[in-house]
Amino acid sequence: MPPSGKPALAAPVAADRVDPAVWRLAFTVIVGGLAVMFDTTIVSVALNDLARELHAPIGTIQWVSTGYLLGMFVTIPIVRWAQSVLGGKRLWIGSLGFFLVGSVLCALAWDATSLIVFRIVQGVAGGILMPLMMTLIMQAAKGRNTGRLMAVVSLPIALGPIIGPVLGGLLLAGGNWRLLFGVNIVFCVVGGWLASRNLPDDRPTGDRARLDAVGLLLLSPGAAAVIYGLFRIDGAAGFGSAEVLVPLLGGLALVVGFVARSLPRGAKALVNVRLFGHRSVASSSVLYFLSGATLYGAMLLLPLFWQQVRGEDALGAGLLLIPQGIGTLLSRFLAGRYTDRIGPRWVAFVGFCTVVLATVPFAFVTADTSDLLLMAVLLVRGLGMGVATIPLASSAYIGLDHGSIPNATILVLIVQQIGGSFGIAALAMILQHAAAGAQTQEALTHAFGTTFWWSIGFTALAVPLCLFLPGRPKPVPDPDPEVSAKA
Repeated sequence: MPPSGKPALAAPVAADRVDPAVWRLAFTVIVGGLAVMFDTTIVSVALNDLARELHAPIGTIQWVSTGYLLGMFVTIPIVRWAQSVLGGKRLWIGSLGFFLVGSVLCALAWDATSLIVFRIVQGVAGGILMPLMMTLIMQAAKGRNTGRLMAVVSLPIALGPIIGPVLGGLLLAGGNWRLLFGVNIVFCVVGGWLASRNLPDDRPTGDRARLDAVGLLLLSPGAAAVIYGLFRIDGAAGFGSAEVLVPLLGGLALVVGFVARSLPRGAKALVNVRLFGHRSVASSSVLYFLSGATLYGAMLLLPLFWQQVRGEDALGAGLLLIPQGIGTLLSRFLAGRYTDRIGPRWVAFVGFCTVVLATVPFAFVTADTSDLLLMAVLLVRGLGMGVATIPLASSAYIGLDHGSIPNATILVLIVQQIGGSFGIAALAMILQHAAAGAQTQEALTHAFGTTFWWSIGFTALAVPLCLFLPGRPKPVPDPDPEVSAKA
């Protein structure tokens, strides 16, 4: 530790090695990030149980998840400004503490309304933690070994779908739904303690940045309205209903207004949308949209398939989906290493091709198809998802300076979330129409097969677009020792 008492982030290391201080920072933020990801996936399998325990209709309880997501979109756009004012360390610890408060309040909720309100509190904190996690690590890495680092920092995203549903099922089997939120307390407390020790004291000096309040009033409600409109497709009268079109078109108008206002402002805007002019950011954003539709859409289809077609309960469906998560874990570190060696383009290409091929069997599934065979297919699908997503996460930052990294993180995260919401809404609507009037198990199975073909189509669109990603990366020189000592 240097004489100032502040941990150095980038001591000189070999070009193919990651600085140990960066690994410590990555581990620190992962612990806090696990609280956010587990909370999301645990709740996703508990909606029916929450509806029964809180004596509320399922349409109301669905706001436990939707409210959380809308809360995230309130704060995602302000992360860059908040980091410039508070510094990354103080913002991370403060947001983790706020998430802890939200978790405790959720565990103490007395009815559906209070639970939804407290979930929005959690979402507000989660909207800061998720982009800040990637930003802190990418800024510490200084463009070196980003593939391997993103393989590590995205571990919460991979572990959430594996452990979350199983943990949620076990907690619900114990008969106490409040433990679904109490489990976050451990991650928040340990994550906050690690952050106080391992994150560098990067509090800003000099003049504070000014918040683009007009931009915030355009982007945050605009993005939230788009998400809300997409989620209403499944529960409303259809895509053409006023419940869908009013928030969707209104939100799009606000987002377009934000872009038109922000383009001439450049870096002074709430989010620098000029970064879409960078090939790395633009190509990654398009693929993030499609990967969001693929990943989140499948998170809707696959559990429903196991429960409605195969008759599994929430815990059983979660256990059957474990192979997909294991595949994602097994491939991500290899994908990170090859992304650093040969570039994101061909790694992402192979990954998306694998996801396409491994989803096709679900379009032909019958009532007699072996569960073991489908689990093996899910393992391969998970391998493809790990290979596809890691290069996207690293390619978005290629060629960007230190100050542009928070902007890029916010842009790709918003695009991915909108893509995921679009995928869920589109596949839910397709499944609803395909299953309408299905009187037999065979007809319901056919409806799922039709919907899986649409999921395959979304993923197939990404395959040729991978060729627009950056190719082999240029070697990044070792950081200057004097600069590293000051980092």
